[in-house]
Amino acid sequence: AEPAMVCIFTAAGTPFTQGLAYSNDRGRTWTKFDGNPVLPHIVGENRDPKVFWYAPDKKWVMALYLDKSDFALFSSKDLKAWEKMSDIALPGTTECPEFFEIPIEGDKKNTRWVFYGGNGGYLVGKFDGKKFTPEAEPHSLHSGNCWYASQTYNNIPQKDGRRILVPWGTMATPDMPFNQMMGIPVELTLHPTEEGLRLFATPIRELNTLRTHSHNIPATTLKPNENPLSNIQAELIDLSIEVSPDGAEEIGLNLRGIAIRYDVKAQELSCLNQKAKLKPIEGKIRLRVLVDRTSVDIFGNGGHLYMPVGVIVPQENHSLEVYVKGGSAQIHALNVHELKSAWSHGER
Repeated sequence: AEPAMVCIFTAAGTPFTQGLAYSNDRGRTWTKFDGNPVLPHIVGENRDPKVFWYAPDKKWVMALYLDKSDFALFSSKDLKAWEKMSDIALPGTTECPEFFEIPIEGDKKNTRWVFYGGNGGYLVGKFDGKKFTPEAEPHSLHSGNCWYASQTYNNIPQKDGRRILVPWGTMATPDMPFNQMMGIPVELTLHPTEEGLRLFATPIRELNTLRTHSHNIPATTLKPNENPLSNIQAELIDLSIEVSPDGAEEIGLNLRGIAIRYDVKAQELSCLNQKAKLKPIEGKIRLRVLVDRTSVDIFGNGGHLYMPVGVIVPQENHSLEVYVKGGSAQIHALNVHELKSAWSHGER
């Protein structure tokens, strides 16, 4: 009486194969397809099918991990019979492929295809319906320590059209009745840069609904041993800063005991053991930092830098600091938004 739902999964047996299950009652019950496996074993622990509808050829396309750093694309007209179209090599990356089309700077008439694997190593290129042709060497989507096996949502309504990603945060959570976490949802966009086309990541706008109290710090010249955030105490934080380094050697944030440092000469941002290049744009750097209880997510220059960091934030430390060393810096904008829990039903 209504369209079926279909689940495409890896049967992790001996050997690994790909199968279908379907539901005719809106997901309440599921039945495995009698014709499984729909894609027999190929090599190694071939796994993690990502399937989407490719409208130009009226067919389904599957990206699948094969073995080592090898992936492949398959196609089907009915989800039940699959044939291999092409191979993809992504050095240094295994498992959990993603494959999608994305506009360059939002121009839907000028698009590229992105293929990435479990650790976020990605290729940008073109897809003719059968073969994906990379246009450059692999790059890394992130520079953090807490990101793996992310997937994006397909078929977000056309008027919206965003490509939204949710990563798996691979870290231990001591003394909790759960382990590890899902990370901050981010919107992916594709932009030309000095290095070529690059994916940017920014927090989805829906996170703004968690804001409760805001602190807007006036523009100021920041000198050593000064801290314009000294009077603010907060637990869950969404902080944004735009600053010109001027004569400073180092600009830093200390958010609830978690240090974020920017080396002006090296043009390098660091947090814990993570480091990434961040060049000023028109003499300024822009940072947005979301601090949760087990993570600190850092976004630089509109998402060009994406550094998700897993860390147990000191529970009792609610202090905030912005500082400079070796000279002064000009703060053009500094905003701190206190956040409520995503699980709460109102302000706390």
